[in-house]
Amino acid sequence: MTNTVPAPAPWGMLHGVRYGLIGFPLAFCALPLYVWMPNLYAREWGVSLAALGAVLLGARLFDAVIDPVLGRLCDRMYAHSLRAVLLFGAAAAAVLALGFSLLFVPPLREPELLVWWAAVWLIVTYAAYSALSVAHQSWGAKLGGDAVFRSRVVAWREGLGLVGVVMAAVTPAVGGVPMLLALLLIGLAVGMWAWLRAPRPAFLPLPEPGDVSAADARSTTRSWLWQPWRSAAFRRLLVVYLINGIASAIPATLVLFFVQDRLQAGESMQSAALGLYFVSGALSMPVWLQCVRYWGLERSWLFGMVLSIAAFLGASLLGAGDAGLFLVICALSGFALGSDLALPGALLAGVIAQAGDQGRAEGSYFGWWNFATKLNLALAAGLALPLLGWLGYAPGARDAHALQMLTVAYCLVPCGLKGLAAATLVYLIPPRTAVQTTL
Repeated sequence: MTNTVPAPAPWGMLHGVRYGLIGFPLAFCALPLYVWMPNLYAREWGVSLAALGAVLLGARLFDAVIDPVLGRLCDRMYAHSLRAVLLFGAAAAAVLALGFSLLFVPPLREPELLVWWAAVWLIVTYAAYSALSVAHQSWGAKLGGDAVFRSRVVAWREGLGLVGVVMAAVTPAVGGVPMLLALLLIGLAVGMWAWLRAPRPAFLPLPEPGDVSAADARSTTRSWLWQPWRSAAFRRLLVVYLINGIASAIPATLVLFFVQDRLQAGESMQSAALGLYFVSGALSMPVWLQCVRYWGLERSWLFGMVLSIAAFLGASLLGAGDAGLFLVICALSGFALGSDLALPGALLAGVIAQAGDQGRAEGSYFGWWNFATKLNLALAAGLALPLLGWLGYAPGARDAHALQMLTVAYCLVPCGLKGLAAATLVYLIPPRTAVQTTL
């Protein structure tokens, strides 16, 4: 059976909105789960921070582990029919809405019981979120196309996701939990409605064990689950993605400490900095698409890494009273964020096509990709916070040494990791291949 995927149809703004709109509620619900939900359970309902932390860590680890399995399940849905995928996505969206609602409006208030309630529904919510994400990402990769087309598909998904992040940051302060739930439910409903009308990839059923020779073990479920690791290009790309992802996640973990203690700025500055960062990321998407057109995916991503390094080197020079300059840094680093969001996913789609797995194993690839994304976040928190404590910093510190160590962890460590990611990109995926994207 051949694995030939037709060239994609022309892609306009309407196509981008229809495909990418489900990214809005997915990103919208992520921030409340990570930021607002723990604060609500601990501050309002008296749940122990230690117990809550254990629940969050356990649920997050379980979520990361099941991503490859969910990816394989998505592949089986795609092998059956595109309608099965959409039904699978609709079911995941419904479970996500239910789990999210029950987490924020629990029918009980006893702290001991709330711990178990949170544990159960976090696992359910995370699993539904991951299933919907993998199915949606796989759909985009299956559309095929050249580097520019793939970048455009990912940019719409991630750009609308950034709009969701910004909305999620301001909604709790404006309308509280009721508005949070209402916007998520509306976003999921409208997003699924739009996805039903999005451009459809070619349908290529996955071969069954009896359809190929015994020598081709890829046809077994277990083999297809591990299929991405057979691709040397995937392994190379994942190395770069992991290093770069940790470099990006460390500042995200420490930004509030930096604003509060190094810059000695208030809450309004925190909100402005975060908002400008994400808005700049969203607005940068068209620019990165033009960069891909002229430089290719690898060179464009490399330039984004260099821009991020320059921005954080500038941040290392800031101190108390430099909040205005920090906003400039946020705009520049947010612009660089656009490359991290739009380009690696497009590179992954190219790797899948080059490996001959397009139309058959996108779910498995994106399952492992999402596993790596979540591993980045866990490693960043696990490295940055203990490192800060070991270096002598504690929240609220004002002595020069502690603040200098905060600057090292927030600015210089990510610069070093970004530099390592850039060097690895050049070494493992030479930018001279950018136009052809032959990984």
